Amino acid sequence: MTLPNFITIARFIMVPVIILAMINGQMVTAFVLFLLAGVSDALDGFIARRFSQKSELGRWLDPAADKFLLVSVFVVLGWLGVLPAWLVILVVFRDGLIVAAVVLSSLMENPVTMRPLLVSKANTTAQIILVGLVLGDLAGLAELDAVLYWANYAVAGLTIASASAYLVTWLKHMTAEQEAG
Repeated sequence: MTLPNFITIARFIMVPVIILAMINGQMVTAFVLFLLAGVSDALDGFIARRFSQKSELGRWLDPAADKFLLVSVFVVLGWLGVLPAWLVILVVFRDGLIVAAVVLSSLMENPVTMRPLLVSKANTTAQIILVGLVLGDLAGLAELDAVLYWANYAVAGLTIASASAYLVTWLKHMTAEQEAG
């Protein structure tokens, strides 16, 4: 266990606290904790790289913590009626599609490694920005209705592009294996 792994585990633990704050209408708390989770994500990555503390566990834990946080917050924001249901469904479907593809390829004894694509990184960044803006708006820190309207569509477009790119990558992998066999 490395320090970055402990920081990542702390981020996992923060998720239910953020969700509880959101459900209880404590949006300033949710916003601050969400920002703290973002800082912890940057910090664990910096420490891992700078002090040679990268680990196999961290390679799996870090993106899982990010997805756990984002998907949970998206679902609650949808449940609260703050984000449109279609966007929440799209975001959750994309992540489910990726997990299903990895599991299916493993079950078919043709494991695939899904590496982060540039469009995927842009998508995650846009999702984080959208959540930060929404929580900031709900916390009363700024009035962002017009920005949020367009940010929803930007996230939707990047989510579709990312899902499509991963699907193409997975299909190429699965097809190449069948042609080789």
